[in-house]
Amino acid sequence: MVLVVVFGVALLVAVLLSGLAARTVLSTSFLFLAGGALVSDGFLGLIHITPDSGIVSVTADLALFAVLFTDGMHVSLPTLRAHWKNPARALGLGMPLAFVFMALITHYLVGLDWTTSFLVGAVLAPTDPVFASAIVGRAEVPAKLRQLLNVESGVNDGLALPVVMLLIAAAGPTAPGLEASPGKIALELLLGLLLGVVLPLLVNGLVRLPLLGAEPKLQPLLPLATGIILYATCHLTHANPYLAAFSAGAVLGHVSPEAKASFEPLGEALAELAKFAALLVFGALLTPSLFGDLSLGGYAAVVLAILLIRPASLLLSLLGTGISRREKLVAAWFGPKGFASVVYGLLVLQSGIPRAEEAFTLIAVCIAFSIVAHSSTDVPIARAFDVEDLAGIPDDGPDGPGGPGGTDAPRTPRPAASRAHGKTGGT
Repeated sequence: MVLVVVFGVALLVAVLLSGLAARTVLSTSFLFLAGGALVSDGFLGLIHITPDSGIVSVTADLALFAVLFTDGMHVSLPTLRAHWKNPARALGLGMPLAFVFMALITHYLVGLDWTTSFLVGAVLAPTDPVFASAIVGRAEVPAKLRQLLNVESGVNDGLALPVVMLLIAAAGPTAPGLEASPGKIALELLLGLLLGVVLPLLVNGLVRLPLLGAEPKLQPLLPLATGIILYATCHLTHANPYLAAFSAGAVLGHVSPEAKASFEPLGEALAELAKFAALLVFGALLTPSLFGDLSLGGYAAVVLAILLIRPASLLLSLLGTGISRREKLVAAWFGPKGFASVVYGLLVLQSGIPRAEEAFTLIAVCIAFSIVAHSSTDVPIARAFDVEDLAGIPDDGPDGPGGPGGTDAPRTPRPAASRAHGKTGGT
């Protein structure tokens, strides 16, 4: 129960500070990350969590699934069909470049063998939009940029998993149950995609039968029930749950806009809660000994991963596109490492391969640095696109309450659905 109390206190503090976080570099994601570290064995010792604790993998897995499911609903399939080239470039060229570059610096700066270095590169290749929510969730930000980041981050988790599993198998003897073959991995991906498409279509068909249907107050529970069934089915059948979640969200949002609209507030709140819980638990792993175990070469690799590898890889992949220079730079910067990397990093640690602990230490520190760097810069960068205050509180500027043309009345807050991805509810 101590963990529940800690989570409740962290949630209360995050909500109370969310208005400030919406206007500054303060991030509620960082509050949960720091809170988990503060109450862990490394500091106050209120909770005792280790990387092999079941709660770590479960919370990260649930958070990733929930975030991908809700993010999939924001993907417009007609728009994606019309503008698929930029996300395809990011996935087909930018992601492999980041993967290879990360493997190179891991090998030469950290001293890991080539197979483990490529494994680290594969784990850190996926990006996560949840730590750049003021960018991907705001209508004022150019649609091309939002579509690029959202689709890239939604799809690359599923693309990275088979590579991670194959490299774990190639790195040496593994723990029982982690053996993988190319055929098995391909089947899991295909099954995840199939379930993610078929289940929402089936549910949508049932709702439209003459004798069936959801009354308005229960309609938000329809997508929730679909997500729960999908999550459980994926784990029972060993289908890829992340590809299933993203595709199911996209299909559901396309075939049933009314279900998407009714579920959006509830879905965003649940995804935020899952994300916060996972951040708190992951933060508990960030003990001083973990940071002390990483070499200077490891820290250099982390800095390069965030400041050079992701930006350079995506900029190269977007050469010759119609995206403006400013949008390219923003897309290149926002390549945060998130829950997919946490889940895959735990797979590496639990695999039993040689040097698994060294690889996990590098991965965990990189994720922590990335969360802090990206979740604290999304609001300032979003403001470059003339985004309004995300909390509905006016700035003290020429047109604000303190300016000559301002008033004391706050701006009219946006509807909940339009601000769901803002830092008021999350990062």
